[in-house]
Amino acid sequence: MSKKVLFVVAPINFRDEEYFKPKKILENADIKVITASLKIGELSGTLGGKTTAEILLNEVNPKDFDGVFFIGGSGSSIYWDNEKAHEIARYMHENKKPLGAICIAPVTIERAGVLKGKKATVFPSEKKELKSATLSDKKVEIDGNIITAAGPEAAQEFGEVILKALQEK
Repeated sequence: MSKKVLFVVAPINFRDEEYFKPKKILENADIKVITASLKIGELSGTLGGKTTAEILLNEVNPKDFDGVFFIGGSGSSIYWDNEKAHEIARYMHENKKPLGAICIAPVTIERAGVLKGKKATVFPSEKKELKSATLSDKKVEIDGNIITAAGPEAAQEFGEVILKALQEK
């Protein structure tokens, strides 16, 4: 049985590498990647990349996924205070399923309350936002089921770490 993960992506200004590199790594390993956003249809990356959201965030049932990952880019701040995003993050954490965020997106899972006492990394501009986590200077940080990454230069490693976490589950 193939695994299925959810990528939560901003409608505009998601960071292309942070979406496309991990997605390719997972799909090459026969893991199905479903893209969720605040709208169905075409989403636009900061660097001009396009993808398609297949499901509205508000329609996501986290029980349907083996992992959930919040993609960064300046647009991802739209999820920082989104209650549905927080609910999904809390569900994944409570059920010990892989949960990740890259670039500025770790702020979303911080505000969901799942980083308390955890090691985490984030894009340098948002370090002050991770108030309950122990900040790491690593490009990618793993603490239990939570995977955080610091930005586009970490996208490849983020994807590889996600794959490993899913294969171990």
